Amino acid sequence: MIEFIIVALVLTYLVWSIYQEDTLPKIYRLRNCMGKRWKAEFPGHSTSNIRSFLIFFVDAFAFDKKDKLQFEPSDKLLTIYRELYPKKWQADALEFETLAEDLHKHHGIDFNSLWHDDLTLGELYQAFNKAHRQV
Repeated sequence: MIEFIIVALVLTYLVWSIYQEDTLPKIYRLRNCMGKRWKAEFPGHSTSNIRSFLIFFVDAFAFDKKDKLQFEPSDKLLTIYRELYPKKWQADALEFETLAEDLHKHHGIDFNSLWHDDLTLGELYQAFNKAHRQV
């Protein structure tokens, strides 16, 4: 009976640890808070606007909201994506498609018109912020 309990506890722990695994790539997970970089890059912008954008972004990429300030304005979207999916054959979770759809649906932004291989979060934030000023 004791063996059964030990095996059950070990299996429970393994399942829990897999479920709780952080989806944020290590390069971003190890960073300190990037809030100061956002404020330095966009000094006239409110903290709430920046955080609203970052929450929007992490939602599209299915990251935890607590990780929103692990990203900085100069981070390239394609680099973030490639950190998530380092192998070309890996299936993705449609992050870019989700981002494009959400940008269009909620903010009237055409992601395809913004896209280039070196598109940064800062550039995307500028489009996001511009759309909010026009509303």
